[in-house]
Amino acid sequence: MSQKIIVDPITRIEGHLRVEVVVDDNNIVKEAYTGSTLWRGIETIVKGRDPRDAGFMTQRICGVCTFSHYKAGIVAVENALGITPPLNALLTRTLMNAALFLHDHIVHFYQLHALDWVDVVSALSADVKKASDLAFNYTPNPYATGADKLLEVQQRLKAFVDKGNLGPFANAYYGHSTYRFNPEQNLIALSHYLECLRIQRIIAQCMAIFGSKNPHPQSLTVGGVTCVMDLLSPSRMGEYMEKFKEVADFVNRAYYPDLVMAGKVYANEPSVLNDVGVANLYTFKEFQMGRDEWLFESGIIKNGDLSKVYEVEEDKITEEATHSWYADNEPLHPYDGKTNPNYTGLVDGESIDHHGKVAHTKNFDTKGKYSWIKAPRYEGEPMQVGPLANIVVNYAKGNQYVVPVVDTFLKETNLPLTAVFSTLGRTATRCLEAKIIADNTLRAFDNLVENLKVDESTCAPYVIDKNKEYKGRYMGHVPRGTLSHWCRIKNGVIENWQAVVPSTWNASPKDAKGVGGSYEQCLIGLKIADVKQPLEIIRKIHSYDPCIACAVHVMDAKGNNLSEYKVNVNL
Repeated sequence: MSQKIIVDPITRIEGHLRVEVVVDDNNIVKEAYTGSTLWRGIETIVKGRDPRDAGFMTQRICGVCTFSHYKAGIVAVENALGITPPLNALLTRTLMNAALFLHDHIVHFYQLHALDWVDVVSALSADVKKASDLAFNYTPNPYATGADKLLEVQQRLKAFVDKGNLGPFANAYYGHSTYRFNPEQNLIALSHYLECLRIQRIIAQCMAIFGSKNPHPQSLTVGGVTCVMDLLSPSRMGEYMEKFKEVADFVNRAYYPDLVMAGKVYANEPSVLNDVGVANLYTFKEFQMGRDEWLFESGIIKNGDLSKVYEVEEDKITEEATHSWYADNEPLHPYDGKTNPNYTGLVDGESIDHHGKVAHTKNFDTKGKYSWIKAPRYEGEPMQVGPLANIVVNYAKGNQYVVPVVDTFLKETNLPLTAVFSTLGRTATRCLEAKIIADNTLRAFDNLVENLKVDESTCAPYVIDKNKEYKGRYMGHVPRGTLSHWCRIKNGVIENWQAVVPSTWNASPKDAKGVGGSYEQCLIGLKIADVKQPLEIIRKIHSYDPCIACAVHVMDAKGNNLSEYKVNVNL
């Protein structure tokens, strides 16, 4: 007899996500549904606004990847108006983008995802000398793994345990049968978890050097950047360089070796392998390193076939809402997209509670609408976006920055290339992406310094003709995957705006053909060891680094209006 397991909310992510799976008598997932339970209405809020304000508002889509939506909001308008910012502005954006990527990726692995792989309590029984020696198996120059340091970490953990509260490590499924690290490996990872709390502050400072603050930087403007004095200050430029080097050192001596360790240890754990989800991969070029050079390139791979990489054709992108809480079901190109809410609520049902008993619950209406997330499609097919797609597409294209890093990782872990198509692969490729960015960003920094010697321009002039209609878009790769913003401008104000974000692609509900997104597809066939502790579900979903972006929206489960607000576009 089939049973339903509901995980709501998925914690340690941005936003609100609910997962429902149906398992058979052997606890194998036969069907899966994922949905966002809060509405993002930024597209509605920016309508009627001055397009120059769009970036400042769209960055409020998210509290983490604020720079991504800020930049997207600015570039979409620049694209519509035909503006090419000066090279100094473009390279400054690259430096800020690199700070965001490294901040996002290290925080995702250690603070959000690591407890899916690391049994923290197990570290209490580790032999610190043995752990310190073991760290050399993964890098010749380990980070924060001397015996004294590891003993200090172990004592800090014991202090939590003695208080009867694990603090930041509380409420995990410690002792679960799918944890694979031994006590010493758990202690190494725990030491890096704590170090990451310090390092993330440093990389946030890198963003603030050019952005004035983090999150929600303020220095991008339509046409360029406003941080002129920072760019012309040797002290500020040197501060960015030194801080970035410190973070890059952490990536290479802690983050990367930890993924080598995970790759070796989890190589035979079935719950993290052979679960690519959607094998159609989509990425877009990002990280401008010079006038005509980019770190990552665009491309599409269909059905996991690496022998052919297709060019991206943006007119093949649509979004539909058959199972989404919007009024307009038909597939529409983002330039013509609609955001008219149509919340139809949850339905009465049953599911397994945390005691393993059947209980009455409110469930998704799986035959109707069950998510605030739309269903983006490319040529009518779902796509997977994110570091896995970006690294695999660029590897297949022979990208000179990507191929050697991937080959070295596979050699050090003895993993085949096919292992990339998995939960383990998604987690590993995010680290490889961070390493590639860490190893190459200062080339963009050097190019910026050289260009400033002959050209100090940071912003391009432009006019907005209120008698003309414009349309433009941003397409690029951000920490969670491929992001695009699409705008129409009429009478000098925004007529329509649509954001197709990475988690929209990956967390898509089923479409009119009944085909789900990558979250849903990667859960099918999963065997859950203990239905009361569905760690395997959480681990897979976390591997995508979900960003179920929302702002200030609140939903009543009964569909009641909590309050109504009128947006004054003249403010």
